[in-house]
Amino acid sequence: WRPGLLHKVVSVPPNDDNGQFNPSGRPPTVLPALRSSLHARYSTRDWHHANTVQLKGSEVSRYCAGRMNVDSVRLMQDKDQLTYQMQEDSRRNLIERISNIDYWRSELMYELECLLKENQALETTKKRLECAVDELQGPLKVALECLYHREKRKGIDLVHDDVEKNLIKETDVFKECQEILTKLAQKIDQQLGINRDAQHALEQDLSDKNSAHFIDEKCFNLRNTSDSINFYYGVEKADKTVSVPATWAKFSEDNIRYSQHARANSVKLREDAEVALESTSEEMWNQFISTNLAFNKRIAEVADAKNKLQAQLARVLQEIFQTEDTIMLLERSIKAKEYPLKVAQTRLEGRTKRPNIELCRDAPQFQLVTEVYTIDDTIQTLKQRLQEARDTLHMLMVNKSNLEHDIAVKANSLYIDKKCMDMRKGFPSTPRLIGY
Repeated sequence: WRPGLLHKVVSVPPNDDNGQFNPSGRPPTVLPALRSSLHARYSTRDWHHANTVQLKGSEVSRYCAGRMNVDSVRLMQDKDQLTYQMQEDSRRNLIERISNIDYWRSELMYELECLLKENQALETTKKRLECAVDELQGPLKVALECLYHREKRKGIDLVHDDVEKNLIKETDVFKECQEILTKLAQKIDQQLGINRDAQHALEQDLSDKNSAHFIDEKCFNLRNTSDSINFYYGVEKADKTVSVPATWAKFSEDNIRYSQHARANSVKLREDAEVALESTSEEMWNQFISTNLAFNKRIAEVADAKNKLQAQLARVLQEIFQTEDTIMLLERSIKAKEYPLKVAQTRLEGRTKRPNIELCRDAPQFQLVTEVYTIDDTIQTLKQRLQEARDTLHMLMVNKSNLEHDIAVKANSLYIDKKCMDMRKGFPSTPRLIGY
């Protein structure tokens, strides 16, 4: 760096007189041999000017530095205040966010608890329906067995009476009730699947809320003096968010609404199941009572008919005894009296072949034994009027046979119906029919 004055001096062209350098207005130097060294010297004015410029430049620099220092202090204070305010705003936003998460967590937990209770109640209702369906298997089997046993009635007693009509209706009612309860159990099973989906959504959302709450609380507790803070350059440029506050709240709200809708459907299903259990139980009991009344009425009718036949048989037998007594007075009826004796003895012998419990010492048994003894006792007295008494005796024997056959038929029907009534004593109670 050289001053401008030197540049001007050097730029002055040389003098043509002697070839020596002589600046204008300056006396010649005493030492011409050292003229070359005078080219680097300044004037006093240059010196003062240079000092003045230096002072002014230094003053300007000092003034600028002072302003810069003041502005820097004010800037640092402003930025410190801004940084502190931003940090406080972030903390306030974090605590507000934590409060929002707490609110939705409590809502989700409450809804999840309600849904779990509803699922438990729905499971109980399903088990009740299944138990009620299982309980119907026994009465349905009994009704079918009663129909099967009543097919063993004989002769004229094999009629399509009120008992059979009620038994057929009873089986239809039982099957229809089973179908209704089974369909309800299937609907409840499907609803349980929907409830489990809602439960999974709530649990997943609640788990995410717990994680977010832990993270935001951890972030809220961070301070400038915390040990776990560090630089993560570029993290502010990465945006991995997938929702905004509106969609975030709507997501949990939709989960809660879906769960509430599922719970409402569950309550409706449980109410329908309760009504179905009550109605089917009442319907089955009414039909069961109607069938029993028909059984009792039919048993009374058969017993009355059997009693009347037995009374008539007793009178016919009495007439036979009287006829046999008359024939036994006739000598020509002795041969004829062997046949009633053979008949009575043959019946006794035939009845000895009855199987197992049927080998019963019943009224016919006693009657046949009595008949044999009576014929043996009266065979000598029935020798007169044999021809006249033969037709009467034959008619009485046919009538007796028919009566005995009818009595046997009625006894068989009576036995079957009483057996059916014994089988029907195990009908489930009302609590068991409604699934308890």
